[in-house]
Amino acid sequence: MKTKHIRLGIQGLFFLIIGGISLNHNITGGGVSLHGICPFGGVVTFYNYITAGSFIKKIHYSSILIMYLILGLSVLMGPVFCGWVCPLGSIQEWFGKIGSRIFAKKYNHFVPTKIDRILRYLRIIILILVVYMTIQSAQLLFQNVDPYFALFNFWTGEVAITAIIVLLITLVGSLFIERPWCKYLCPYGAFLGFFNKIRIFKIRRNSKTCINCHQCDESCPMNLEIEKNEKVTSLQCISCLKCTSNQACPVENTVELKVRGEKNEINS
Repeated sequence: MKTKHIRLGIQGLFFLIIGGISLNHNITGGGVSLHGICPFGGVVTFYNYITAGSFIKKIHYSSILIMYLILGLSVLMGPVFCGWVCPLGSIQEWFGKIGSRIFAKKYNHFVPTKIDRILRYLRIIILILVVYMTIQSAQLLFQNVDPYFALFNFWTGEVAITAIIVLLITLVGSLFIERPWCKYLCPYGAFLGFFNKIRIFKIRRNSKTCINCHQCDESCPMNLEIEKNEKVTSLQCISCLKCTSNQACPVENTVELKVRGEKNEINS
């Protein structure tokens, strides 16, 4: 079975699981809330937990445990949470399939390269601001604009209108740009992206067997230039593996997820 089929199944499974957990909590008032399984919640409450011994309001110990699990996976294979698990990333990708049918090759290439490179710094700035403001206030302020939370709670009174607006803009934007929230705005994706620099298993290209067909570049949802380099260390990589020989690359054992490889890197 190809990686893309396995990945689609995992994406769908987690979408249903997280959606079911949120639905159960909102209807019955029992079970775990979405805050209790939010991995980013573990990041923003970590300082408060270390210094004060308590969690930020609405964050639970389960978020800390999930954070550790995802960090462990990120050390091994980078932001696999982003590319394989995150429901918000998945639904953007599914909306993107509609956009790719409408716009064909133009899809995911609407933003000029120079502007695109500048916009990619936004999510790092947002990460710093969110963490700083959360530490200062000890409140989960990001919830007011969080499309992830709005995705599974938009029909409840708990979601701020600003979060719903951000969610709608994200979904509409996905018809033109693949994963716009992931690419430009997601603070958690920015945080996990740094693990691409130290991850043990990296996506590597064998320059000796590469036929320079550009298929790896064209398949990348984050618009990374894979063909010009030997290994992917970009902060933007989401470990979706779409560029690998198992999916896009037509030559076996040319673009793979492995430990050893050559020295050049993608640093964009």
